[in-house]
Amino acid sequence: MKLATTTLAFCVFGLLALGTVMLYSASMADKGTRYLTMQLVWCGIGLVSCVAMASLDYRLLKKLAWPLFGLAVILLGLVLVPRIGLKLNGARRWFRLPFGGVRFQPSEVGKLVLIIVVAWYGERYQRKMGTWSKGVMVPGIFIGLLLGLIFIEPDRGTTILMGCVVGAMLLLAGARLRHLTPPVVLGAVFLAVSILRDPVRSKRVFAWLNLEQHKMDVGLQANEAMLALGSGGWTGLGLGNSRQKLGFLPFHNTDFILPIIGEELGLIATLLVVASFLLIVVSGFYIAQRSGDTFGLLLASGITLLIGLQALFNIGVVTSVLPNKGLPLPFISYGGSNLLMMLTSVGLLISVARRACFTAPAASTAAMEPAGLPSPQFS
Repeated sequence: MKLATTTLAFCVFGLLALGTVMLYSASMADKGTRYLTMQLVWCGIGLVSCVAMASLDYRLLKKLAWPLFGLAVILLGLVLVPRIGLKLNGARRWFRLPFGGVRFQPSEVGKLVLIIVVAWYGERYQRKMGTWSKGVMVPGIFIGLLLGLIFIEPDRGTTILMGCVVGAMLLLAGARLRHLTPPVVLGAVFLAVSILRDPVRSKRVFAWLNLEQHKMDVGLQANEAMLALGSGGWTGLGLGNSRQKLGFLPFHNTDFILPIIGEELGLIATLLVVASFLLIVVSGFYIAQRSGDTFGLLLASGITLLIGLQALFNIGVVTSVLPNKGLPLPFISYGGSNLLMMLTSVGLLISVARRACFTAPAASTAAMEPAGLPSPQFS
């Protein structure tokens, strides 16, 4: 367990350090040090939250699951209200905080809260998860409520991401695949229809399917990202020497920061980023497997899936494997809300790992007692 937590912490801090350097490099030409300063502030807050969550007994979250869910629903509802929520690029996803023009995205809170609630539910009704009502229908109500609010912001990328995460969590909790398949198919059809009826997002899909034809309009971002990744070669053009960040690649400091890493530091650095996320996923699932209870198993698995899938979606988008979804790269992209909640999630993973050492002996003791073996004493 110590190796898993050490690997997890090392990879997270490595990605944070790389993200800080690359954020300054990507934004210094047009934003100076503003983005770097804000990211460092959010990183400091996030690290404090990470330490606090690591020190907290994660099992206390079982008592807070539904109050947190109610808070997330209220925040996601308020962000949709004109003059309360901030509308940018056709989406209403942010609150403008009353200092320094800082924005906060409540869907980031909703992602972590949904994982906590599904973990609570999976443990509470584990013996009944094989039935249609407890395994799909009941969790579908509160999952649908939260994801529905995120969907109508609109934020299809986060909706798809969290649908995958909670679907996997329900399977781990004991839900039957044959019960989950119909609502998943219906959800996929609904998403496909909504995208086709949305001119902005349908154009993104068509541009992804035929990038060469749309590389000067809707597919410009994807095309410039591929040019950045390709021009870096094995070792890159050198830190600060990116050409694509000079107005050619949109959102190069947020969702599309990985191509700047590839252009300046090369393929080797890009593969190290991918390897770091793979190690985080392996460490997270190891912690989940060794957790002392079902709630810890589901919580750690959900957090690991959240980090891993969000990284996978981002990398898939910037390499044109997936259509543009607008999801940041964890720990690297500029964005305070996402960074804060990701570091909070890492703290919860460490909390699960720390307490597995105390809960596992209790399980062993219970197994010994029926056989009449003496129970060991733990101080």
